[in-house]
Amino acid sequence: MIERIATDVLVLGAGGAGLCAALHAADASPRLDVTVVVKGLLGRAGCTRMVQGGYNAVLTEPDSLEAHLLDTLKGGGWINDQELAWTLVTESPKRVLELESRYGCAFDRHADGRIHQKPFAGQTHDRTIHKGDLTGIEIMNRLTEQAHARDNIRALEECRAVELLLDAEGRAAGALVLDMRTGRFVAVHARATLLAMGGGPTMYRVFACSADKSSDGLALAWAAGVPLRDMEMIQFHPTGLVIPGSLMTGALLEEGLRGAGGQLRNGLGERYMERYDPARMERSTRDLVSRASFMEIQAGRGTPNGAVWIDVSHLGVDVVERNFRGMVKRCRDFGRDLARAPVEVAPTAHFMMGGVVIDPECRTAIEGLFAAGEDTGGVHGANRLGGNGVGESTVFGGIAGDVMATFVQGRTRGAPGDAAIDAAVRRCTAPLERSGSANGRAADLYRVQRELRDVMWEKAGLVRDGAGLREAQSALDGLAADLERVAVPGGPAFNLAWQDWLNLTNQVTVSRLIAASALARTESRGAHYRSDHPETVAEPYVVSVQRRGTETVVTTRPARFTRATPADGIRASAFVEIGD
Repeated sequence: MIERIATDVLVLGAGGAGLCAALHAADASPRLDVTVVVKGLLGRAGCTRMVQGGYNAVLTEPDSLEAHLLDTLKGGGWINDQELAWTLVTESPKRVLELESRYGCAFDRHADGRIHQKPFAGQTHDRTIHKGDLTGIEIMNRLTEQAHARDNIRALEECRAVELLLDAEGRAAGALVLDMRTGRFVAVHARATLLAMGGGPTMYRVFACSADKSSDGLALAWAAGVPLRDMEMIQFHPTGLVIPGSLMTGALLEEGLRGAGGQLRNGLGERYMERYDPARMERSTRDLVSRASFMEIQAGRGTPNGAVWIDVSHLGVDVVERNFRGMVKRCRDFGRDLARAPVEVAPTAHFMMGGVVIDPECRTAIEGLFAAGEDTGGVHGANRLGGNGVGESTVFGGIAGDVMATFVQGRTRGAPGDAAIDAAVRRCTAPLERSGSANGRAADLYRVQRELRDVMWEKAGLVRDGAGLREAQSALDGLAADLERVAVPGGPAFNLAWQDWLNLTNQVTVSRLIAASALARTESRGAHYRSDHPETVAEPYVVSVQRRGTETVVTTRPARFTRATPADGIRASAFVEIGD
């Protein structure tokens, strides 16, 4: 028997986007019932909590909203949805004020009381607001406190959405949720549903995002037939910590190190960014710095551990220990002294620029289904600027909450058919029903995981080509078929192997979308680099994917310049120094 819950607003995910949405919806009308589904524990799971660097917002001159917009568009390779980017830019200052005055966040300040803003790469002004290098913890702690304080917000912890529910007219009607502790399914019926589950490129061999992420929201959206865009655009952060033999390899050393004057050197001691971007050097955008580091390592100029060095010791021990306490501690936990000596780093899969197509009010193509945060595409285009990620989550999460609170007024809950729910349960529980020895079953499952991470890193990673992407597609087809045969030992309660099977199913699904989109983009732009097409075409275009029946349809269209053109970006960059 499947348990059923009725709610007004269902929020899938509890990072910055999910909690801001829940708070805005709950405060818009205390009579609304808001249910938040979180894969871990409320306030302790997801990627927002892991944010070190900060939050971009225009607060004082000479910075301007126009400069922030142009930085975002130029960094994004001019394929951004400019209306979404403009929404981010204009709403971020308001959301910062809300985070402080309404929710209790305390960001770092100058002695005169002004909020401190530090330089981040790819930006023409110092606009990144922060709480030391632990900004995400500050934001998530305060949002979680506020969520607990509201009687009309309830959390379903250690639960995951496994299927979006639609009514007979194809409108969103909630989600089928799995309680991972008990193994029981819950059908949550809702008037409005928000996808805010975060992306998370954990299908790569080395990654920086939270390990509980598996692109669940993107897989759910694709399965429901929602259009997605920019799926080929995977951001690799240039400075993932390298600790041989440790699962901590890939954990971030944040961009503020480079913004403060950190230097990158290869294994020969050369400051190699002179070869790739002599004007901006280490303050170049993440896509370019990551690719430069990767190419140095591939050319044999890396360290013996397959890395490069980041050095901030010349800034002085006091400066580094005062401004980067979290990273200093992280390095010292592994015997590295960031304040006094270079530390080995290498590119690490970090963020997905692509995702669900939305409008500036977070609506998707399905009535009643909304999306915000890393589940969406369009805001960042081909490359996200550091500091724009948590801004995107909180800005669009808040917008989604407001819009959903209005949307649900007077609406009845849709009634998804029992047959669809039963079919979803059968799909999810299939590996538990298959036969095979316990040892063999676990081995097969984690072989698929290893092969997935290897093929995505080697064939669809920082440097791609058509032949490699076609090889990736063939390998991914095989892994998808393997998952249809893999058996998982044990029962449904507390079954980590079963959860990993569900994770892998979503990761393989989204990996296939990444490979298909990357093959369709026959140029190099932003985070997408094709060694067989190294040029950037003159007319920017957007790649979209959508499920139609059993097929994945890939389409392209010209980028739309609704706010600015590439010529505006060229003129802007000519008179403003990086890091002013």
